[in-house]
Amino acid sequence: KSTLIMKQNLEVMNERGINVPVVLGGAALTRRYVEDDLHSLYKGTLFYAKDAFAGLHTMDELTGSGRSESAAAGEKAKAASAARAGSNGDSSIDDAEDLVGEDAKLGIRKATLPRAAQKVAGDTTHTERSSINPNAPVPRAPFYGSRVVEDIPLDDVFAFVNETALFKGQWQFKQGRRSAEEYGHLVADKVRPVYEELKERSKRERLLVPRVVYGYFPCQSAGNDLIIYADDERTERMRFTFPRQPAGKRLCLADYFAAQDSGRMDVVAFHLVTVGRRASEYSQELFKADNYAEYLYFHGLSVETAEALAEYWHKRIRVELGIAGRDAAQVAKLFHQGYQGSRFSFGYPACPNLEDQVKLFELIDPARIDVELTEEFQLEPEQSTSAIIVHHEEAKYFSID
Repeated sequence: KSTLIMKQNLEVMNERGINVPVVLGGAALTRRYVEDDLHSLYKGTLFYAKDAFAGLHTMDELTGSGRSESAAAGEKAKAASAARAGSNGDSSIDDAEDLVGEDAKLGIRKATLPRAAQKVAGDTTHTERSSINPNAPVPRAPFYGSRVVEDIPLDDVFAFVNETALFKGQWQFKQGRRSAEEYGHLVADKVRPVYEELKERSKRERLLVPRVVYGYFPCQSAGNDLIIYADDERTERMRFTFPRQPAGKRLCLADYFAAQDSGRMDVVAFHLVTVGRRASEYSQELFKADNYAEYLYFHGLSVETAEALAEYWHKRIRVELGIAGRDAAQVAKLFHQGYQGSRFSFGYPACPNLEDQVKLFELIDPARIDVELTEEFQLEPEQSTSAIIVHHEEAKYFSID
């Protein structure tokens, strides 16, 4: 939801007569969304920064050249955007590599809803079911309820790190105009030695400590709702309500589970994984010591290790459900959903309501692995991620617009 909050903030700034220069960036944003949608909205000057370092360059311009030249720079950015739209509308080479975290794992960008679709996407009143097979086999849950798992070997988790997301996304070692051979040499000579040293230090000093809480729950769907039952498979505990595509395939997460009127009981898994508070503490220690290079390297590794732990544990859940037979043999293919089912994180297009984290916390109690929920429904420590696990053989990532 961060992209929508940015838009709302700009509108409030307009209302209050605030027109200071604004720099927008982050993994959820694309240059086109900032320059084509938000530039026309904001009455001040607006800049897009594809990463933190681009943001520094923008700040150099702003602090070193004065207000009038800053405004000119903003207009120049608008003109560049218009020129791109007039030619082919595609992002630059750098933008094509600007893939971080779960988006990089899939090889796609997180969907950014156009303004016309935002209201429709949040509308959950349309309940016409999609054509998803309502009679898909239901695996047997190994247990009902939740469990905590500790003492997970860090090397097992590192085996699931998406190196493309880490090297190109987090660490910004992008191929750009280099040949594949040249980029291979860069990775071998400069990037991988840093990676291997950081992994060893993380193990030696326990900077990354993988912990998991996960569980299985009986469930059924009703319209756009996923109903979670108690262990008796009769008593309703709670409901999750998901948006449905307003057109096209009319997909909705609820459709991947057996309907309430089918007489069949389904199962859903939830998990929350973390690499621990020490990761956040150590990152801040590096930052406060002005050791920005080490901060960039370690923080990036800690975030991608949390993603790797989520991928690793999702595989464990598939094994326990007996559906891992369709898993790709190569880990790299798992990053592109080379398996049955899907892992959906709250805040992404198919389940955009971060407030649903409250229900997840009620179900599996992540406080047992020292993870808390902020007032903004974000996970603390940052190097944590949660998900709803869908086993249906047709389940794939999709956008609502």
